[in-house]
Amino acid sequence: MIEMNQLQSGIVEAASKVRASNPMAGSITNSVTIDFVANAQLAVGGSAAMVYLPDEGECLVAAGGAVYINMGTLLPVYEETLPRTAAAAHAAGKPWVLDPVGIGIGSLRTKLLRGFKPYKPAIVRGNASEIIALAGLWDLEGDASELSRARGVDTTDTVAAARDAAVALARYTGGAVAVSGESDLVTDGSTVAYSTGGSALMGKVTGFGCSLGGVAAVYAAQADPFTATLAAVAHYNVAGTRAAATADAPASFKVAFIDELYRATPDDIANNPLRIEEA
Repeated sequence: MIEMNQLQSGIVEAASKVRASNPMAGSITNSVTIDFVANAQLAVGGSAAMVYLPDEGECLVAAGGAVYINMGTLLPVYEETLPRTAAAAHAAGKPWVLDPVGIGIGSLRTKLLRGFKPYKPAIVRGNASEIIALAGLWDLEGDASELSRARGVDTTDTVAAARDAAVALARYTGGAVAVSGESDLVTDGSTVAYSTGGSALMGKVTGFGCSLGGVAAVYAAQADPFTATLAAVAHYNVAGTRAAATADAPASFKVAFIDELYRATPDDIANNPLRIEEA
């Protein structure tokens, strides 16, 4: 199991590299949250690009350091766009991030998510029910009946309940899995880390999970999947804690949060409370 000081050093290095190099991490993301995803990516030091079309998804893979696929609001064209983009990233050896939002809603979403399995995303980010459902859909933990436990974009399970599913997914992909919750879980299949902080107001504004996926893609362009995911999650927890100290309502909190993403230093991010254990 990796040592805590190694993790913290890796986070500092990743955050410093992102600020210095301004990596592009293109996104095919939820139309409800495109603005938030792009602005969060810019605030942490990355560069954003949002597309819909199949050939443009492939272009994002070629042009950027990583790519983000969010399943939130599917359009008919995505039946071609998403598999081609994931396949291009896999073939190019470039990291891609999957957010299986809404898993279990509709046949197209299920078909697309099942089809992603051989392309092994570098990072999977979701709530507890989404992670349990995806592991079941991919026959890694539980079974496909777990799909019924995901309720739209909300979770009906705890982070602790998703631990085994997250570990199974990470071991299969060889990457990292993040489970968002009151205490966020991040695993690479051998180490399980818990990052705390943030604010309850994150649940009162749409897009915090989606934008975290986009920020994870920015970090994935500069670091290994586990370090990238830890850095993104810690960055969010630092910013959320600080924003909550100055804002007490959803709209002002979102503005303060983006400001705090921008202000957080690599040391701030690395020193966010973190606990680790063996998987």
